[in-house]
Amino acid sequence: MRIIPIDDRVVVKPLEEEKRKVGNIIIPDTAKEKPQMGDVVAVGNDEELKEVVKKGDRIIYAKYGGTDVEIGGEKYLIVKRDDILGIVEE
Repeated sequence: MRIIPIDDRVVVKPLEEEKRKVGNIIIPDTAKEKPQMGDVVAVGNDEELKEVVKKGDRIIYAKYGGTDVEIGGEKYLIVKRDDILGIVEE
């Protein structure tokens, strides 16, 4: 199964944040900040969007932007073009 975004939307695979420990205490998932960076899995059919973002790009998106979706046990985020803050270049 795959997700095909519509219009100015992008499907992102959020980067997993590594588990952090403080001393012998493991910080629970509920206390962690939501990741704001991920890899683009699919791009909608908006021509302006396709000129800027492509599959495989690593992007930074708004902290509380997008819609969480889970398909086949994998977590994805569908974000609008307005929620994309930048592209990470290495």
